[in-house]
Amino acid sequence: MVERVKFLTDVYRSEYIKKTLKSKEIWTNLNEVTPYGVHSNWRIFDPHPLIISRAKGSRIWDVDGNEYIDFNMAFGALVVGHANPHLIEKVRERMADGTIYGHETEWSLKLSKVLTERFGYDMVRFSSTGLEATSLAVRLARAFTGRTKILKFEGHYHGTHDALAVGVKPDPAHAGHPKEPKAIPAGYPLTAIPAEIANTVIVAPWNDIEAVENIMRKHGNDVAAIILEPIAMNMGVVPATKEFIWGLRKLADEYNCLLIYDEVKTSGMWYRGAQEYYGVKADMIAVAKALGGGFPFSAVLSSRKIMELIGPKRVPHGGTFNANPLSVYAAYVTVTELLTEANMQYTHNLSGELAKGYQDAIEDAKVDAHVVQVANKGTVFFSKDPIRNWRDFVSKVNWGLWYVWTLGMVVRGVIPQPMAIDEQWTVSIMHSKEDIEKAIETAYTVLKEIKSGPVRPLAVEEAL
Repeated sequence: MVERVKFLTDVYRSEYIKKTLKSKEIWTNLNEVTPYGVHSNWRIFDPHPLIISRAKGSRIWDVDGNEYIDFNMAFGALVVGHANPHLIEKVRERMADGTIYGHETEWSLKLSKVLTERFGYDMVRFSSTGLEATSLAVRLARAFTGRTKILKFEGHYHGTHDALAVGVKPDPAHAGHPKEPKAIPAGYPLTAIPAEIANTVIVAPWNDIEAVENIMRKHGNDVAAIILEPIAMNMGVVPATKEFIWGLRKLADEYNCLLIYDEVKTSGMWYRGAQEYYGVKADMIAVAKALGGGFPFSAVLSSRKIMELIGPKRVPHGGTFNANPLSVYAAYVTVTELLTEANMQYTHNLSGELAKGYQDAIEDAKVDAHVVQVANKGTVFFSKDPIRNWRDFVSKVNWGLWYVWTLGMVVRGVIPQPMAIDEQWTVSIMHSKEDIEKAIETAYTVLKEIKSGPVRPLAVEEAL
């Protein structure tokens, strides 16, 4: 009789299920009333997602009572930490005066002045989500240039609106040549995004300026804007090289189109956003997530001549919850009192310590993996080779190792990142050195067990 191999994946999966029975029960019932039992596709996790009851500081608790050190931090929205006491106290006082008016407040003016000065632009418009901000940015670019097409990068995510839900998580089998990717709409082969809309998007490879130059030679006169995440963070953490960013700035100037930074995530990484890191200013930026301190907030910033295109019978932009007093006040407190330059540097330092500890643990266990860390973000790529773009990400990463790493860390009380393959950790101002040490200690244990294995393989099609 042949003895069955006991996979570490199955051991961790069984532990996860036993520790989270109430999460499983609630999720099973949720499945009856909402697709996949979640209200965002990015929360899907096998065998079931965690159902959360409360959070404070760097810690989060599920409905089964399990406590975790949290490096998800609401997909990067909580650089201030969970339930930051300073922010909660101030917002609680403000709530007594009402939660939404349908009018502007003095805090709209105060926050507008702070953000325009901080990021170095003339004017700003507020919305509630990153999706709304990138949607307005694209609309403004088209109105300003009189052109239709938008150049974006393969694997970059700018929200689920039709205009940019193209080339987001494309299957390489259908995505065309790596140097000139096809514009594959989200949901393909379903026609969730009409082909007519997808055809207004030109997709280019990340970190390959020569390929972008060739694409712009063909399409540049029709391109209204080049939009990008300066640090690609829907494929882990894949920074643009500084030469690449400079090359995009040069191309945008050469073809008289706009350069747009989607800073939904990066605005919470540096005090002045990605331009502080790269030294290259975009024509327009969309900021969100961390700047709201856990409240729904986003903004578009640009020059006066571009922003003044917004208005009646001009570029449409509205929203009942835009500039609602709670979000605007929370954002004002966040950017002026919490996400200070000193506090941002604190998160960078801890993130660097976490990255070094993980890399040391990887080398000690002799696992084929490496760490990439930038500012307060980072990820573990289970690959010996560097990851420079989407095609590298889907072809070089060992997804079976990623899955068992995530399960192993979670069952030992550390959520190492959002529980999705393409995400990254966030270190908040409320994480402590002890949190970092505990995460590193846990990583040593899990990686040694992974090395002993065996681990079930996971195909990229299953992972995506």
